[in-house]
Amino acid sequence: MSTTTATATATHPTPVADAIVQNLHRAFSPLSHLEIRNESHRHNVPPHSETHFQVVVVAERFNDVPSLVQRHRLVNEALAPQLAGPVHALSIVAKTPAQWQAMGEQGQAVPATPKCRGGDGTFATRT
Repeated sequence: MSTTTATATATHPTPVADAIVQNLHRAFSPLSHLEIRNESHRHNVPPHSETHFQVVVVAERFNDVPSLVQRHRLVNEALAPQLAGPVHALSIVAKTPAQWQAMGEQGQAVPATPKCRGGDGTFATRT
């Protein structure tokens, strides 16, 4: 069973999130699970921006890719148009269906991404 969730509303179009969904479906079908989380609101950007995302991709294709680095490279490759343009930051969780199921059985959740340490003023440079 495949599930896809994205942060979209009728009042605020989400063309970047929609393109991310399409590209990941194209690259990793069939997908067991896909989540697109727009985390831009946690950063110093205008309201309704689409610049910071977390993607959770669960696909059988990862069964043949044991290296987490290689999985991330595949996701980055699939999202190259977005990474070359509007997406400033991307957090990736790439799991096999068995790994995803084990996480659920163990009650593990996808960890939250860290707070921005740049443009929101929380990171101070020491001189």
